[in-house]
Amino acid sequence: MDSDLVPSGLKYLADNVITKQNILGVSKEQGARWARKLALPPAAETVFFAGCGYQFSPQLEVLMSLARGTDKSVIGSELPMRFARFQKKLGLNLPGIYSNALSSGAAVEVKPLEAAVKVLRKLGIQPGYLAENEPCCGATLYHAGLQSKFAENARKAYKTLKKAGVRQIIGVVPYCIHALKTLFPLFIDGYDIEVKHFLEIVAEKISLLKLRYPHPVRVTYHDPCQMVRYMNLVEEPRRILRSIEGVNLVEPEWTHGEWATCCGGGGGFETVFPELSEVLAVNRVNELLETKTDIIVTHCPGCIMQLKDGLRKLKVKNVEVLDLMEIVAAAMET
Repeated sequence: MDSDLVPSGLKYLADNVITKQNILGVSKEQGARWARKLALPPAAETVFFAGCGYQFSPQLEVLMSLARGTDKSVIGSELPMRFARFQKKLGLNLPGIYSNALSSGAAVEVKPLEAAVKVLRKLGIQPGYLAENEPCCGATLYHAGLQSKFAENARKAYKTLKKAGVRQIIGVVPYCIHALKTLFPLFIDGYDIEVKHFLEIVAEKISLLKLRYPHPVRVTYHDPCQMVRYMNLVEEPRRILRSIEGVNLVEPEWTHGEWATCCGGGGGFETVFPELSEVLAVNRVNELLETKTDIIVTHCPGCIMQLKDGLRKLKVKNVEVLDLMEIVAAAMET
């Protein structure tokens, strides 16, 4: 690592990106298991980019549970938390813990990815998927200030994509899509891969779908920071939700759209300041609950994890957190 100024939590994630091509440092094959039954071609001009957040969401939940517990019991108030030290001190084998979580079936959340592929196919798009060969976007490196490492990773990722014949990427993780679409061209001369977010595709083609949710439901939408502040995807999710019969979109009085409050996740913040991240999650959930919603809808794996944690902290059991991909897929079935 080329900077001692990087907080240890971020350094942990960055080291994993550099050495293992995913933020958790586990087997890429583990992350790709969600697509086994979907028969997605391993190479195509248009590929579905799943990204770390959704593919490794069960392991991320395990990591954050450990981080928040360790922050309170082992390190106390010392922040940023010392991942390397607590891992050694407690004798933790994180990849092994992640694998056990998966093998036990705990919190396996691949439904958003499956839903996205289903929706794309309904729209006439048959994407490929690089599976364990999907490169990491390396966004964590960029946001940690390790721009030389990010540039190196971006060039390697670009070569991998070009070798697979990729001309267009459709992705779902805001963090990844911002990196692939906006940051990669800053470091790669002649960057020629078209990058689109899943919601852009659906919003463009929404008139082709007749959508009806299985039962009347009241929903509110949480804007992921990357989507609203860096990608300007504000109206697209709302246009999609309003097009679904049976869905009543309700929003907080002013904390929505460009004024949406952060859930406390993303950019590695939750690994550097786990307790503060949890406080922000609870605050955001409280704001969203003011709408008397049945479902909190968002479109970011980090936000989903944070909002679910906020609901657990508040002991709210009658409100769901769902990805917008799941809502659209469910509305297609009726």
